Amino acid sequence: MDLKTHIRKVPDFPKPGILFYDISTLLMHPDAWRHTVETLGAAIRPHNPDLLVGIESRGFLTAAPLALHLGLGFIMVRKKGKLPGVTTRHTYDLEYGTDTLEVQADAVKPGQRVMVLDDLLATGGTMSATVDLLQKQGADVCGVGCIIELSFLEGRKRLDVPVTSLVAYDD
Repeated sequence: MDLKTHIRKVPDFPKPGILFYDISTLLMHPDAWRHTVETLGAAIRPHNPDLLVGIESRGFLTAAPLALHLGLGFIMVRKKGKLPGVTTRHTYDLEYGTDTLEVQADAVKPGQRVMVLDDLLATGGTMSATVDLLQKQGADVCGVGCIIELSFLEGRKRLDVPVTSLVAYDD
């Protein structure tokens, strides 16, 4: 199945000059969505993760059904102040400023194998920061995965773990 036919391109969103790759249309198509979950599941299963980690917010849509499909646990990485209880934080640099990600302090045990998932890999900044955050907690990050990779932005070069993507755009 050609997943690209189910991914809508939205020009000038969220601001002029940006081409947004929208998975909403993929999620609306049950056969395409099932194919996505099964294919991504088959690709990450060999990494033998104990937990799947979803990055706020579309990473939740990717990781949660995949965790259910693979019989694994699921945890969330969110922006600062969005998770209850004690959290571990990681602040990272953006093109203009900084951002902070958090995970619940008891979500990952030291040495536990985790796979980080998001809908899209672009520059790799948020994915790399998530890997750093989880490693700071003692996790063994065995890889990252996404539905869409904007390969022309070379985000995988910022990651020192295996990268799995289903669909790549080269321009």
